[in-house]
Amino acid sequence: MKITLTTKLFAGFVLLLALFALVVVLYFQLAEQVVRNARKVQASQLISNKASNLLRNIIDMETGFRGYLLIGNEQTLEPYYEGERQLIGRFAQLRNLVTESPTQVQLVDQTQRLYEQWSRYSHLLVAEKREARRRDIRQTGLQGMPHRRLTEGLTGKQVMDNIRQRLAALEQSEAKTRDKLRQQLDESINRAEWLSVALAMAALVLGLLWAIYIVRIFAKRLRSMLDLARRMADGDYNTQILDTAQDEVSELISALNVMARTVGANISQLESRNQELDQFAYVVSHDLKAPLRGIESASRWIEEDMGKDQLPAHIREFLELMRQRVHRMEKLIIGILDLARVGRTEQADETVFVRTLIREVVDTLNPPSGFRVELPFFLPTLTTNVVQLQQVFTNLISNALKYHDHPETGTVHIGCDDAGDFYLFSVTDDGPGIDPEYHDRIFVIFQTLTERDTLESTGVGLAIVKKIVERQGGRIGVKSAEGQGAKFSFTWPKQSFRAKNSTATVAAATDSTVSVLT
Repeated sequence: MKITLTTKLFAGFVLLLALFALVVVLYFQLAEQVVRNARKVQASQLISNKASNLLRNIIDMETGFRGYLLIGNEQTLEPYYEGERQLIGRFAQLRNLVTESPTQVQLVDQTQRLYEQWSRYSHLLVAEKREARRRDIRQTGLQGMPHRRLTEGLTGKQVMDNIRQRLAALEQSEAKTRDKLRQQLDESINRAEWLSVALAMAALVLGLLWAIYIVRIFAKRLRSMLDLARRMADGDYNTQILDTAQDEVSELISALNVMARTVGANISQLESRNQELDQFAYVVSHDLKAPLRGIESASRWIEEDMGKDQLPAHIREFLELMRQRVHRMEKLIIGILDLARVGRTEQADETVFVRTLIREVVDTLNPPSGFRVELPFFLPTLTTNVVQLQQVFTNLISNALKYHDHPETGTVHIGCDDAGDFYLFSVTDDGPGIDPEYHDRIFVIFQTLTERDTLESTGVGLAIVKKIVERQGGRIGVKSAEGQGAKFSFTWPKQSFRAKNSTATVAAATDSTVSVLT
């Protein structure tokens, strides 16, 4: 039975996954050991810290007690009483930490009994000292104290020495325990490191060997497919790959051969269609420009027939304005034809003064005298495709004027903000607004929100705007509600995308515009 490539690949992945699972299980067990030992070391250190704090409190009490016996100043007893308050729960805490060690529990109990003995002894002498001071303010040292012999006989010192010995024994025991635990911790860490390295190396070697084996199987046949792709990229769509093996890769090679033939046929059809489209664009351009040239010629004939000096000033102004509009109309026709070739033909970038461009757009639209277009203080200067940017503003401002319910007093506000690699432009009107239900529909070609008999509209303008903006790497959106006007916002790159050197840069810039619009 022949083993297929799929089976080999699957077997390799299963083997690697099994080894990886083994690594995870072993490492997890070793990690648990390390954690347990680390926690034991930490617990032992905590016991030592508690014992040290306990001894420190008792020493502070002893210091305050002795100072009071010497000079009789009540302030010297502050450490004594402070330590007494803190020791109330310290013995219980320490005992709870050493419950698993009977020897340590015994040491804690002995220390507590010794402390209680010393506490009774110190309280007795403090009371006698205070009484002696009350009887004689000039009393010093141990004068007049009934149990002064206890102090002179070093009874308190002996008790305190026993306390120190018990706590020192406790600390020594914990130190030995920590040494053993640290040794176990080091051993468990070393085992974890060695096992991890060994298993990782085994997985690496096995993976490399299996990868080399699979690569050698695929290398020759992949090179043939790569050669096919290169020949297709060079325009040779009639090339084919010969493959005699009967496996999964053979199906891929067969599909690539079919794709090459299909692409060749489609490219031939596309070239033929593009030639037809170019011819159509040339004919349409010629037929549209001819009447405009006729209008321009007629205006000049009027000046020549009537005499340029004989014409009234306002007539000369009208004729000149007519020729300017004709020239702008010719540019608009050229721009529309260039737009039809977007993605197929290169268009030169120009320096665009956005404020001047918008004023030209408004002048071309010739709005009613009461219709106002407000421009912000700042509008940038860009090096970009002037025709496409003009087309975007023309469509947006034209729509604001066309669909306005009172254009004689309407207002359109142009906005511009910095958005990183883009400028965020906005066109806001105070017209009837758009129901949020239709915000997506208006950007679909040939879709209109009014009856065609009511208001003449092709339904193409916003679709063209969306296509232009997205080809520049930007995004366009609308915020509106019925009766509240509409605000169209779009992003436009500060730098022409043709000047950028990588597709990754374009994709990153495109993503940034989405966050700006949302």
